[in-house]
Amino acid sequence: MHLDKAKKRIAKQVKKGFNGYPLISLKYFGATPDAATELVISFVMEEGAEPQVQTLACKLDAREDETIQSTVVKIIERANVNTLTELSEVSIIT
Repeated sequence: MHLDKAKKRIAKQVKKGFNGYPLISLKYFGATPDAATELVISFVMEEGAEPQVQTLACKLDAREDETIQSTVVKIIERANVNTLTELSEVSIIT
């Protein structure tokens, strides 16, 4: 899947807002605010359940990595997610 197509599909899902569970949260981390070298994906099946967490990493910016963005789309599709949230800012890794 092309990077632009994957990013559009993710953005469209985020814009829908909260529609119940299952829910996936995307959070980006990096050494600087300009480059997200890690993506943390949290999956919650139902309200009150412990989140399942997966981390994806790359050398450059995960937000611009076609493989990572395509993987996120596949995870969303396979989990039949109702809600997707995304923290667009990069949190600094200390």
